Amino acid sequence: MSRTILAVLAVVAVSLAALPAFAQDGRMTVAAFLDTAADIPRNPTAMLRADTRRLMGEIRTAARTVRAEQDAARSAGRPPRTCMPERVSMSPDGLLARFNAIPPGRRNITVTQAMREWMAEEHPCPS
Repeated sequence: MSRTILAVLAVVAVSLAALPAFAQDGRMTVAAFLDTAADIPRNPTAMLRADTRRLMGEIRTAARTVRAEQDAARSAGRPPRTCMPERVSMSPDGLLARFNAIPPGRRNITVTQAMREWMAEEHPCPS
């Protein structure tokens, strides 16, 4: 193969490898999340799918962001919007039910914003 073709293949490979990172940067919308989740089978093979790992990464990133905002507010002496406990558990079905409960007109919010609103409702700070 010529060097040009190898260079093009290398660029394509690097670009494809970077795609999951872009999806996990906290900008996936709830609508995109639900569309992707709808295509994942509900069986043990789901864990083998890249889409499943990407969605799990999106949720992890959103939860870490909300927790970091909570910790930053406390550190700055401001009341946090959430008072999440050390460990928050959620089932896949519970998560999907929560996201599906968001009206279709609002599903353009990010997964992070949806998580922020959910945690503020589920784990409010005492007044």
